[in-house]
Amino acid sequence: MSTSPFDSYRPPEGEGRRRRRGGERGGDRSAAGGAGSGGRRERAGDWLTGRARGRGEQPVVPEPEFASYYGQPVVKPVPWGHEIPAYLFLGGLAAGSGMLAAGAHATGLAVLRRNARLTSMTAVALSGAALVADLGRPERFLNMMRTVKLTSPMSVGTWIFSGFSGFASVATAAEVDRMLGGRDGGRGLPVVGSLLRWVEPVGSLGAFFFGPPLAAYTAVLLSDTATPVWFESRRGLPFVFVSSAAMASGGMQLVLTPAAETVPAQRLAVLGAVGDYVAMERVERHLHGLGIDDVLHEGAAGQKLRAAKALTVGGGVLSLLARRSRLAAVACGLALAAGSALTRFAVVEAGQESARDPRHTVATQQARLEERRARGVVDDSITTAG
Repeated sequence: MSTSPFDSYRPPEGEGRRRRRGGERGGDRSAAGGAGSGGRRERAGDWLTGRARGRGEQPVVPEPEFASYYGQPVVKPVPWGHEIPAYLFLGGLAAGSGMLAAGAHATGLAVLRRNARLTSMTAVALSGAALVADLGRPERFLNMMRTVKLTSPMSVGTWIFSGFSGFASVATAAEVDRMLGGRDGGRGLPVVGSLLRWVEPVGSLGAFFFGPPLAAYTAVLLSDTATPVWFESRRGLPFVFVSSAAMASGGMQLVLTPAAETVPAQRLAVLGAVGDYVAMERVERHLHGLGIDDVLHEGAAGQKLRAAKALTVGGGVLSLLARRSRLAAVACGLALAAGSALTRFAVVEAGQESARDPRHTVATQQARLEERRARGVVDDSITTAG
């Protein structure tokens, strides 16, 4: 009889087999059958699970209980640096400022309109530069515009970004023409100055309508990945990003614009701060229910999120004094803008950290599987009957 190192994994031989080998088939068969109730033969139990063993396949390994993936990440963390969270923040700032400029244009607040347009154009230019820096080469951004794929948040977002940039450029160019005296008989912008005076409302309205999707699509872009924290935050993250954009753009105009014209900016900043805080709390509670909220409270992401909340609350309170004190308005605006930026950085870093820890991926997959089983859906996944 040969031996093998794997013999220790074999199940012990049953009594019946030993009896057959020992030639005890004759008279002892009736005795063995009589040991069970009513003369029925008892089946030998499985040595691992304790279940009755039939003539089918015999498991030789215990039921799997996945808690990790051999200690390795199940999904690959995105290789993003600080350029992407900067791109998210600047895109939101540009979107909110474009909407604020359109409102100021419609209500005749000239200083607020001018400052908001310049802020929007500067932010969208820096946002594009951050995106190109992450892509490595400018032509990669142009390649994304070769087609329109409605099922791809990246493709749709590229066109939203480009559309907003185009309308914001028209509005900003018209503002520069006005600053050069084009509407007052001055020099104005050469060649295109007269045309810009006609199309200025188009640029203002275009920036207004492209603003909300520009502020929200980056949240959809993050949620459309396999990164656990981003995917599980998909129902609340767009509200966080839109509110954060409103908070940053309103706060920035509290810094740049005199108090006489900051009423819309103050209201937008307060509304954004309240929305950002409430939406982020809802996201954290949802992730806490799944047991994967630790990445939002620990490490560098946790520090940034706590600082963001403190700045959001402090800036919101200071905004009540923004019209009475110029110093309070500047402090409030800087706090809200910094809180918005830190929120984006914290969300991005928390998502990357959740991808590095396989527990976050496995826990959310198990939760979704149990939810489908509870609803009776068992035909879309590999399940083991209990």
